[in-house]
Amino acid sequence: MIAKLNHTITLLVLCAMAMLLGACGTGNTFTIGAQTFTETKILAEMYKALIEDRTDVNVEIIPDLASSPVVLQAIKRNDLQMGTLYSGEIFNNHFPIQDTKDRKQVLAQAQAGFKKYYDLDWLDPLGFENTYAFTVRADLAKAKGYENISDIQADAAGMRLGVDTSWLERASDGYPAFSAFYGITFGKAFPMELSLVYKAVAQDQVDIVLAYSTDSRLKAYRLKTLKDDKHFFPPYDASPVIRDDAAKKYPGVTEAVSELIGTIDEQTMIDLNYEVDIEKKSEREVALAYLKRVGLLQA
Repeated sequence: MIAKLNHTITLLVLCAMAMLLGACGTGNTFTIGAQTFTETKILAEMYKALIEDRTDVNVEIIPDLASSPVVLQAIKRNDLQMGTLYSGEIFNNHFPIQDTKDRKQVLAQAQAGFKKYYDLDWLDPLGFENTYAFTVRADLAKAKGYENISDIQADAAGMRLGVDTSWLERASDGYPAFSAFYGITFGKAFPMELSLVYKAVAQDQVDIVLAYSTDSRLKAYRLKTLKDDKHFFPPYDASPVIRDDAAKKYPGVTEAVSELIGTIDEQTMIDLNYEVDIEKKSEREVALAYLKRVGLLQA
């Protein structure tokens, strides 16, 4: 009952916001949604700037939507025409899939499945993924020669792990599955809020944490991400996603946004997030400065 009520409230709020912007699929405004985390809001500002520079289309942004599934549902309903989504979304039971962690196959299934079942154009990736990542202090990685998750196996029994409680307890895709998959068991595991893990490892309260691969705090606390060399975590490549009918209604939008395809790697996204989260610049300011820096907008 609570879940249904929360879902209903989310939908009502989203539609109310969209109606205020002249959207909900009925007006001439092209509406882009962004999740609560920083990078999606930066990217939305990039899309808006490129679309309005290359076309006569008016763009509005609805930020701080609760999650990727909320953004996706709003795009399906035409409350939004576009957003940034991640290839691992296919694992949320939207349509039948082949169970794989191969990056190219996951992307191919996202592109084919969302086109077939929902008439969505899932464009090629921007160049980075935002997924779980084991992370250590850069000085420790240098001293021990850590580059891959496998590299810590010999030392794991003496290491302290900091990790959010939900992942620690999930049997199928959390710590128990990871431990069996890699043959790694840490000496101690400390459950904590995900927002606290970065500071905890930086201050040597733990030795290794499970973080997000494009989080600005990786840079702020000088942390190093270890490569998932055996591919335990599913891929989450970021792509612009546009309704097919909206792409046809607003010629030039897909072409404008596609100029970003393959141009933003993981470190670039970390740096852009850092400018907003740590240096306290606005998402629009950061987006425009980046587009000018790489020559996609005139300085």
